[in-house]
Amino acid sequence: MASALSPPRAPKPKGILPLHYYENFLEKKGTRDRDYRKFWAGLQGLTLYFYNSNRDFQHVDKVDLGGFVKLTDEAPQRKLHDPGIHFSLVLWNQEIKFKVDSLESREIWKGFILTVVELRVPSNLTLLPGHLYMMAEARDKEEARRALEKPSCFLKVSRLEAQLLLERYPECGNLLLRPSGGGAGGVSVTTRQMLNGSPVIRHYRVKHEGPTYVIDVEEPFSCLSLDAVVSYFVTHTNKELVPFLLDEDYEKVLGYVEADKENGESVWVAPSAPTAPGPEHKVVNSGLLARKLAASTAQPIFPTTGLADVTAELEEKLQKRRALEH
Repeated sequence: MASALSPPRAPKPKGILPLHYYENFLEKKGTRDRDYRKFWAGLQGLTLYFYNSNRDFQHVDKVDLGGFVKLTDEAPQRKLHDPGIHFSLVLWNQEIKFKVDSLESREIWKGFILTVVELRVPSNLTLLPGHLYMMAEARDKEEARRALEKPSCFLKVSRLEAQLLLERYPECGNLLLRPSGGGAGGVSVTTRQMLNGSPVIRHYRVKHEGPTYVIDVEEPFSCLSLDAVVSYFVTHTNKELVPFLLDEDYEKVLGYVEADKENGESVWVAPSAPTAPGPEHKVVNSGLLARKLAASTAQPIFPTTGLADVTAELEEKLQKRRALEH
């Protein structure tokens, strides 16, 4: 008796393999690892990604190069069971050891890492012309990527507007990046914390020097990206500083759609006191709910065209403070 044919299995959806500046096998040993572990590794941006195999789409580990300090070669192990070539990646908060199977592989990895970190192709390594060409391409891509990338807490506001934002929305964070008044690609960092019930505002200058951002403190600290600048402030304050993030995707006024009993049209209902029962305010939108409830009594908390006019309250404070400055 012939068995019933089973329906054909649908093919599994294929993912898109990650695009890297360079990728190859790399053995890695972190500060907490007892021994080396072999990965398929890929360099993209200022991040080294590690995969279990070259067919995987999802990485299992990654290393941020934003805190790069230096690369160092290690002396040969002179062990029969460990013929590999070793080198170390020194970051400002840790040191990671790598192992490859040849001197050429070591030079290539070092060359690509130095290229994306320093935005220049190194000239002191033993590399083939083809490798140098690939590194030049990686440099150009990284320059373009950095020109477009900004942390979520970077806002195009003035010094005073940054203070007002941190004052008005403390629940959104207490650290904000903004363009520097001095220009030249530099940025400024504004922070706001409470000390014995009183606000403490601080401003820090970050200079843009070549491929690096230098935080202008007593002991200047260099970072390779604005994300690394944010990480520096968060880490060196025991995470007391939190990057500012405006929640524009969330409403501040509770409301719902209801059918009007008299004419059957949809209305937007916004209770006047969400925490206690009270009279409801109804706004008829004549069925044009697609206008995003423009007739609603709810006033938008965050504007979409800029942050200079954050609210009527902030604009009033802004005008008063500007008047005092003149």
